[in-house]
Amino acid sequence: MAVRLPRPHRFDVGAALAGLLGGLLLWGVGLGTRPADDPIVLLDGRWPVLLPLAVTAGCEALRRVRPRTALLVGVGALALDTVTRGNLVTVVMFTDLVYAAVVYGPPATARRIPWITGLLTVAATVVPVAVRRVPEALLAGVVTGLVALMPAATGWIVRNHRETAEAARLRAEQTALLAEMDRAQAVTAERARMARELHDMVANHLSAIAIHSTAALSLDDPETSRQALGVIRENSVDGLAEMRRLIGILRNSTGGDPEPAPAPTLDGLGALVAGARANGLDVTLDAPAMRVPAPVGLAAYRIVQESLTNALKHAAPGPVAVALAQRDGVLDVRVTSSYGRRDDDPRAPGSGTGLVGMRERAALLGGSFAAGPDGARWTVRAAFPLTEGDLA
Repeated sequence: MAVRLPRPHRFDVGAALAGLLGGLLLWGVGLGTRPADDPIVLLDGRWPVLLPLAVTAGCEALRRVRPRTALLVGVGALALDTVTRGNLVTVVMFTDLVYAAVVYGPPATARRIPWITGLLTVAATVVPVAVRRVPEALLAGVVTGLVALMPAATGWIVRNHRETAEAARLRAEQTALLAEMDRAQAVTAERARMARELHDMVANHLSAIAIHSTAALSLDDPETSRQALGVIRENSVDGLAEMRRLIGILRNSTGGDPEPAPAPTLDGLGALVAGARANGLDVTLDAPAMRVPAPVGLAAYRIVQESLTNALKHAAPGPVAVALAQRDGVLDVRVTSSYGRRDDDPRAPGSGTGLVGMRERAALLGGSFAAGPDGARWTVRAAFPLTEGDLA
């Protein structure tokens, strides 16, 4: 299977062609980096200069796709150029190969090249001075620094800046992603809260309306129909008031002017039980006066409200007991009703989300919730931990 070589970058191909043409121009006019009588020139004549020039230009085209290979081959081409009359463009292209190997090469290569070129620069400075003992020997170190160390150092700086910028971009993307996730979770939580509030506020009144309207339609008794219509009207008015309260909360949360009505508390349990009695339930309330945190009071009120609604729709005729007690830093809420009905169908349809909403309310406040049959009774129990510092 043939190995497909990577395609050179368009800019690198253009740079290679420009370098080759520039080198040919200098070669054509006879400009070299060393005179013909220089002792280091082993390959005299004009033609040997072209081979390292062509090889370096080819390496320049691979500076991004094969930076290490291009640098290694470029080192050999530069060594060959050193023993000829030389071409300035070959040296310039080699410095770019050093730079590209640091910028585009693997991380290990990018770390090693500055150290290697630094050591070569020190050696090119110290050794000639120690051997020749003349100031002109320092020029070898200067040339090595310009050709090798400076491009490597520049490439290291550029690479660090690029990696820093890339890391900052990734952090920004991660921050935006986390912010979007937090926003989506906040929207989901708010929708769930609104769904619980809407269900708990309206279900009780609509259930009573459905039950009494069914009774009014099924019984041919003017007095019974009149009483049923009275209950229907009362629950309609109360349900409308609760809906207005919810709308007021929503408007206030979006910057509206209307002031929402206060959320219900345990002080409103008496009126809640009175409304349940008007709807036909035999309810007893055992709830001594107590001080609890506002969120706990609202959750306990909603659980009692939903439990009475379920008793109205599903429970068999019989007493319903509501009891609240505060002991050992815990508010205990218990609602019991008769278990089972004489027929299989509830007197009003249910959404199936009542128990889910009550369990969510308890969990949000770190409490517990349980509902189920207990002998001949259906028991709903919730327990909320209380904090003295949060008592209202």
